[in-house]
Amino acid sequence: MRSIPAVRELHNTYKDDGLIVVGVHSPEFNHEKDVDNVRDAIARLDVPYPVAIDNDFATWRAFDNHYWPTLYLVDKRGVIRYSHIGELHKDTKSWNELVSLIEQLRKEPG
Repeated sequence: MRSIPAVRELHNTYKDDGLIVVGVHSPEFNHEKDVDNVRDAIARLDVPYPVAIDNDFATWRAFDNHYWPTLYLVDKRGVIRYSHIGELHKDTKSWNELVSLIEQLRKEPG
């Protein structure tokens, strides 16, 4: 949840340039499996991008994920070009690395 402001900023800044943000909700606790609770949280936290529900952890396993949260940047060909484990906050080293890579990927053909 604490990364949502940074991810929202990326979405708002780059959505018209082709960046597609998709949240994947893989619940840590049982009450987080309730879709209505997730919908309420999405509204309350002003999440402007789609959020997939991964209650069975299929996406989690497909990415061989181990940590909450983890962010993946996937290029136009579907190749994971960057991953960030832990919270993301604007104006940090990780933020600057990610923004720089997004800028580079925007210029790639495809």
